[in-house]
Amino acid sequence: MGRTVTAREVAEAVHSAIPRLAWELPADILAGLEAARDAEENERGRIVLDQLVENARIARTDRVPICQDTGTVWVSLEIGPDVAVQGDVFSGVDGAVARAYDEARLRKSVVANAIFDRANTNDNTPAFTDIHPIDEPGAARLHIMLKGGGSDNASRVVMLVPGAGRAGIVDALVECVREKAANACPPLVVGIGIGATFDKVAGLAKRALMRPIDEAAPDGETAALERELLEAVNATGIGAGALGGLSTALAVRVETAPCHIAALPLAINMGCSAMRRCTVDL
Repeated sequence: MGRTVTAREVAEAVHSAIPRLAWELPADILAGLEAARDAEENERGRIVLDQLVENARIARTDRVPICQDTGTVWVSLEIGPDVAVQGDVFSGVDGAVARAYDEARLRKSVVANAIFDRANTNDNTPAFTDIHPIDEPGAARLHIMLKGGGSDNASRVVMLVPGAGRAGIVDALVECVREKAANACPPLVVGIGIGATFDKVAGLAKRALMRPIDEAAPDGETAALERELLEAVNATGIGAGALGGLSTALAVRVETAPCHIAALPLAINMGCSAMRRCTVDL
């Protein structure tokens, strides 16, 4: 048996990551915004991208949130086959989130119950957690994301018929982008999950968002699909800030899985221009 991951180290990693995520864009996202600005031909789109780059600089320098919506906290623990977890490995996460949001003076956005009690919990808890076993000996890494409401509201799960195929996936994504992208603060990073089951496909889409936008899928087929989907999204011309232009999305990232012969589950998880996520090796 390899190492053991403890609740304390998970909580400490989450507490340390949250303020940095709120204040500083990941390097790949900032580079993507800068490249999009330099390539943009639409004047209004270029102005929006300029403002987004400047906003990121101010947030990093002054240590203030990139966006007023500092999101819900998603924490996913990836562990290899020889890594053990000690009891409830997430038992300290809610306390870490509450402390971090209070200390960094971040907006608290979680309500106690979606339908029966929409009172604010006043500490941005609970966080949303999961464990994801992987076939990588020695792996113990934590994915952390601050996910804004606008981008999540623009997401969807669609149970396509198998005959819809690749074209059906492209069409469903473009339809979603046309209907919802303007509310998700483009340019977007789009996570796509394909396969598994109704309840699991959304998790695939969220994990897809963790892959840096400058890292294509490792296999050629998925990488080609990512390029096709990105071209289709950007062909809408919605552009940065939904004011027109070349960059409706910076990247589309795809994760696939097996599924039932009668199904083609598809999840689309929008990520906004403030794509706040990091991966911490424990």
